[in-house]
Amino acid sequence: MSALRRKFGDDYQVVTTSSSGSGLQPQGPGQGPQQQLVPKKKRQRFVDKNGRCNVQHGNLGSETSRYLSDLFTTLVDLKWRWNLFIFILTYTVAWLFMASMWWVIAYTRGDLNKAHVGNYTPCVANVYNFPSAFLFFIETEATIGYGYRYITDKCPEGIILFLFQSILGSIVDAFLIGCMFIKMSQPKKRAETLMFSEHAVISMRDGKLTLMFRVGNLRNSHMVSAQIRCKLLKSRQTPEGEFLPLDQLELDVGFSTGADQLFLVSPLTICHVIDAKSPFYDLSQRSMQTEQFEIVVILEGIVETTGE
Repeated sequence: MSALRRKFGDDYQVVTTSSSGSGLQPQGPGQGPQQQLVPKKKRQRFVDKNGRCNVQHGNLGSETSRYLSDLFTTLVDLKWRWNLFIFILTYTVAWLFMASMWWVIAYTRGDLNKAHVGNYTPCVANVYNFPSAFLFFIETEATIGYGYRYITDKCPEGIILFLFQSILGSIVDAFLIGCMFIKMSQPKKRAETLMFSEHAVISMRDGKLTLMFRVGNLRNSHMVSAQIRCKLLKSRQTPEGEFLPLDQLELDVGFSTGADQLFLVSPLTICHVIDAKSPFYDLSQRSMQTEQFEIVVILEGIVETTGE
């Protein structure tokens, strides 16, 4: 069996069956019962190992409008590919729109046909088609100022458009660049260097039956004010007959003694004593192996280097 586990991995379990499907029957002289590999049935987790919650909201009504009312947070929560797409699309549309406005002013004033007339003063010098209007907008928006294309004082509508362009550009820059900066500085990736033990164990410690697991910090930078909490997610039925599909129970990991406040400079063992107040108190070893529940560990703290 150990050889089969090494060959096929832990995603499969070995079961013994007979050729007829009932009972254990030898297949020949000196042969034991037939062995068959059956894939384990993977359970769907409420929270993945990477911290992502597997929750999908149903039709709550006006859901889109609620997300749009908090547009900044919605953009920050989007995936990077959608963030970059919106970033590029917004700037492209804004640039094309403003360049079109400068081209419309030049077209309505007749500057496109009189740009090369010596004694004629256009709204914007050396703007005679759409590409030149687009280049003028980029030069003014990016404050490059080559000096070849410039606005004159004979165009009041151009001065108004220039003021509108400056205000609109400042708003777009503050919104999108602020969104990208906050998204890049989020401390979510810091969790990649916080390691939890692969398995939790139950054994005796200090004469008490204790659920234990370990947590460690791979970086040299500390987690300031680190605090750990544990939630037990389990379905239950109340004495009144109400069924609670995902009831959340708190597991005491040292709240009363202050042991939940971690000084995470070396790997620590987190302990939950299984006493009369513990949700596991009435579970036996056999029932714990078959019971449907999930333990979610929440580690909160401040990143020392960024203060987030």
